[in-house]
Amino acid sequence: MQKIVIWGAASGLGAAMVAHFVEQGLDVTAVARNPSRNPMLDTVSTLTCDATDKGQVEAAVDCIAEDAWVISSMGSFQSDNPVDYIGHRYLIDALQAKGVKRFLLVTSLGCGDSWQYLSDRAKQVFGNSVREKSLAESWLQTSTLDFTILRPGGLKDGEANQRGVLSKHGEIHGSIHRAEVARLVHELLLSQESVGQIYQCVES
Repeated sequence: MQKIVIWGAASGLGAAMVAHFVEQGLDVTAVARNPSRNPMLDTVSTLTCDATDKGQVEAAVDCIAEDAWVISSMGSFQSDNPVDYIGHRYLIDALQAKGVKRFLLVTSLGCGDSWQYLSDRAKQVFGNSVREKSLAESWLQTSTLDFTILRPGGLKDGEANQRGVLSKHGEIHGSIHRAEVARLVHELLLSQESVGQIYQCVES
């Protein structure tokens, strides 16, 4: 059974991915700073980790099987202690040192070369978080991991609806259900062609 390790699993998109992969019958390990925030984590293996603490990240990664698929949607919008860059830097470095290869990073529209398509208002509200996530993308792209990067549009609650569309290039805008992002994450992990690629996703 494929092992899945999900960082940022206590809430938001991470919680939606836990629900998806549990439903698919895979072997899920959830990593979160405060696992008690998500009651579903009582049904899976959990690791408690503050990703801004390098030692905690290394200790958590040491518990991960080398053949696991690792996913992270960690974020800290408007937090005094942002995890978006430094947490992912610690995680990427620890995965490399451990020999774990497959890693999918979920960031957001506006990261990297899609920054130019963000509105001035979005840059004002989300700009710092997007810049942190862009740094994480750059760190990952220069790693030795078999990575995939996914940049979803605005996230909303609701069921997966098969309307999510993956694209690689150009300007896109829109929103997408968290459960649909989880479905697309699974699709990308199953495809060897997604290794080394960056995708955007919104719903049609």
